[in-house]
Amino acid sequence: MPVQIGAKTHSFSEPTGLLSDCHRRVEMFLGGLKAVSEIAHRPLDEQTRHSLELALRYFREAAPKHTADEEVSLFPVLRTLDNDDVKLALEKISALEEDHRWAEPLHQRVDELGAKCLQNGSLDEQDAKEFREAIAHLQAMYARHIEIEDKDVFPVAARALSAEQKARIAAEMAARRR
Repeated sequence: MPVQIGAKTHSFSEPTGLLSDCHRRVEMFLGGLKAVSEIAHRPLDEQTRHSLELALRYFREAAPKHTADEEVSLFPVLRTLDNDDVKLALEKISALEEDHRWAEPLHQRVDELGAKCLQNGSLDEQDAKEFREAIAHLQAMYARHIEIEDKDVFPVAARALSAEQKARIAAEMAARRR
């Protein structure tokens, strides 16, 4: 069963809607990481520990699938379309792909520090500061990144892609999750 955040979730028949739903999860788990980072220098209680474990697992396991959904399935198909609106959206895609590369080392560091926090029950002041800063950088990048995709790329893709293209993208997305 998909995690539902807000009033609607999309199925694989609406791949761009599903990608947007993933953005709500990114925002939710980043918010959870931020909340944990604010108290990571103190001993974790069980609820905080659980929230941290879930968020770290999401960014380690699910988020890379979302990136592949975009970079391997959606963006290459958009690049084949001869459509003025798509061409405008494509101008932004290289920067979006660069965001993915830029975020990788930060995600790795957050995962390392989060694992250390789970193992030790807390972080020392320096590690807690680095944890907070890395998460703040990720939140700022994702806020801009998600806004571009949700407002400029996904709506255009939803209109421009044929039913067959959507079905192929959806099948690839589903296969990543099997």
